[in-house]
Amino acid sequence: MSLIPDISPLTLNRLSVYLRCLRILEAEGETKVSSGALADRFELSPAQIRKDLAHFGEFGVRGVGYDVESLGAHLHELLGLNAQHNLVVVGIGNLGSALCSFLGFNDSSFRVVAGVDADPERVGKQVGDITVQPLEALETVVESAGIEMGVLTIPPEAATQCYERLVASGIRSILNFAAVQLPHRSDVRVKNVDFRVFLEELAFFRRDPS
Repeated sequence: MSLIPDISPLTLNRLSVYLRCLRILEAEGETKVSSGALADRFELSPAQIRKDLAHFGEFGVRGVGYDVESLGAHLHELLGLNAQHNLVVVGIGNLGSALCSFLGFNDSSFRVVAGVDADPERVGKQVGDITVQPLEALETVVESAGIEMGVLTIPPEAATQCYERLVASGIRSILNFAAVQLPHRSDVRVKNVDFRVFLEELAFFRRDPS
């Protein structure tokens, strides 16, 4: 399912947050919720909720609110979570190993089905539900396992080459944990996760203004 092109990543991120909130309400037995009640409960903005959802149609009824189950199901489908997305983790060090067993990467929508590493000592080891394959087999692994998304957890100096190999294998969605900017391609969606950047942001706000 293709997303509307002019929807910003920030809007999509908020949709994911709304979906989590709706799932909590659904588990608690709630059937209806207004944008105001949703915002109050989860520290959100009611105006932002209404604006974000308006991009995709009319969901609520004035004076009644949103149907929790129906809206949750719609966001679930809108975000492409009604299908399983197979992932390959490139680099099975500490972080890569943790991600292979991470529940968020191994639920009904996302699943790590393969992992590759350049270190011969890691090849053949069982990590989570996968057996580590050699990096040389990356292209074969992508094709044979029906992989749609790549996760890079490797040193910066190796990231660009592995990124290019993933792209050449047909992967167009990549989560990059390597502390390096990857080459831009209009047909490839890359999300960068740099923990140090977040820590430096926190450090900035901890400075003594005096």
